Amino acid sequence: MKTSRYLWIFLPPLLAACGDAQKPHAFERNINAERRYDAAQLQRGAALYRQHCATCHGDQGQGKILPWNVRQADGFYPPPPLDDSAHAWHHPTELLARVVRDGSPPGQGKMPAWKGQLSEAEIADVVVYVTSLWSDEKYQLWFARIEMPAREQGEAR
Repeated sequence: MKTSRYLWIFLPPLLAACGDAQKPHAFERNINAERRYDAAQLQRGAALYRQHCATCHGDQGQGKILPWNVRQADGFYPPPPLDDSAHAWHHPTELLARVVRDGSPPGQGKMPAWKGQLSEAEIADVVVYVTSLWSDEKYQLWFARIEMPAREQGEAR
């Protein structure tokens, strides 16, 4: 009977998934992430963003070249929006800071590395400012699904 053959294909993954049934996944948690921004840090981040980032990413993080997720004729992606309309909110703070520090991954975009031009504290200020551009809904999703699991993983190391 064909049904039983297909059952054996799908049954092992389903049973394996049951083993994690007791562990709550981050997106199942009821996390209410309050935005507790330090006003001075946010102000510094906004100023740094205007000085170094707005030219390419837009004055409110809205992006300047659309579509942002299609390679241009030169083979590189344009600078993406940093508000919540693109993919920045899909990455943990650590990765956002790394991209600011080290620039675009090779072959992806043309963002320069800001290491040596911005301090680690200034990079953190810029990242905080970028997260302030996201809607409350996207910020909550980011915090629960991306940021908290990344922090927990970092603590486990």
